[in-house]
Amino acid sequence: MAITYLKQATHTPETGQMDVREAVEAMLAEIERDREEAVRRFAREFDKWEGEVLLPDEARAAAAALVPAKLRDDIRFAHDNIRRFAEAQKATITDCDIEVLPGLRAGQKHIPVSAAGCYVPGGRYAHIASAIMTITTAKVAGVPHIAACSPPRPGIGIPPAIIFAMDLCGADVILNLGGVQGVAAMANGLFGLPKADILVGPGNQYVAEAKRILYGQVGIDMFAGPTDLMVLADQTADPVLVAQDLVGQAEHGYNSPVWLATTDRGLAERVMEMVPGMIDDLPELNAVNARAAWTDYAEVIVCDTAEEMAQVSDDYAPEHLHVQAADLDWWLERLQAYGSLFLGEETTVAFGDKSSGPNHVLPTSGAARYTGGLSVHKFMKMVTWQRATREASRDLAVATARISRLEGMEGHARTADVRLAKFFPGENFDLSPTDDAA
Repeated sequence: MAITYLKQATHTPETGQMDVREAVEAMLAEIERDREEAVRRFAREFDKWEGEVLLPDEARAAAAALVPAKLRDDIRFAHDNIRRFAEAQKATITDCDIEVLPGLRAGQKHIPVSAAGCYVPGGRYAHIASAIMTITTAKVAGVPHIAACSPPRPGIGIPPAIIFAMDLCGADVILNLGGVQGVAAMANGLFGLPKADILVGPGNQYVAEAKRILYGQVGIDMFAGPTDLMVLADQTADPVLVAQDLVGQAEHGYNSPVWLATTDRGLAERVMEMVPGMIDDLPELNAVNARAAWTDYAEVIVCDTAEEMAQVSDDYAPEHLHVQAADLDWWLERLQAYGSLFLGEETTVAFGDKSSGPNHVLPTSGAARYTGGLSVHKFMKMVTWQRATREASRDLAVATARISRLEGMEGHARTADVRLAKFFPGENFDLSPTDDAA
């Protein structure tokens, strides 16, 4: 088996990345000290926003009126698909109740968090789909209070289509806030909000760092880096589709890695020939991002076998993994590490990003080795409970007392001792962990 790199990345997503931690820590400290006043200062400085932070209810209806009817229908279509998929996920979550031993019952139940904060990017692109993905999923999970924020545009506010999506999906409160200040406002319960129990949604490196620092004070969906894509292709793949799929993902940002692994060297070479022209054909802003991502971060890998491609994929653990190869059922069974899997040329990552149903908030930077993407599960706590009869507590108390004493935790042991004394007066129990107890 052999792997050949026809194109190898000269950068990683961390290469040359600005160290933002110090700046974000300073902002969070200032917001913790000065509260709403600091948030408004940062909104003026970074978003050039002087208007209201809390979006009034009447502004929701006004925004909807500005969204073309065709786009409203498209947003509703995407919302319905994403909602149905989230409902199907929720149906897989079941409580349980088991008799562990006679008289001892234990179980688990699932409780939604009380408040969620959803961040919707709105800088370079208006991420309508992120509003649908995050708010809808929290709503289906049963979260009682959902706040959503997105960067306002100077003199305009949040784009009307994002407001319409936020309202449709069930946001209780919408904030004209972006960046660190938006995340911090939801985490700290500013502007009359309940403190968020969890923060979700993609964002730039400042948003990602703010979530990283706040983790522990609040839950987060995941630690996020630049979005990435791997395509696995064999001789049956269409090089035009492969090339366009790589370019489509590369336009996200200058440091968004895209990778192609294939068993067909001719296909690899054809894709490499086509990509630059496809990038040049994009609008200039999109082309700048895609060109940088392709030049510095893209890789093209030729493998000998399908199994070798699969191993390469598992090693990279891509956020998005698109298989354009024969025997899709084999790939579905074989592949082990990815955020979301796209099987066959009839689907594409853009479908998942925008409207097909599965969530597009996914693990990046190899995190798919140990976690999946955003789902109803992220908004729910799996908790356990137990209860016992007095008779069942007899053996539990004896074992607990012995184990606790062996560990040196006498206080724990005595919580068992007192129950034996109360529930079974006059009985003698061997509560020493050693075999030579009297």
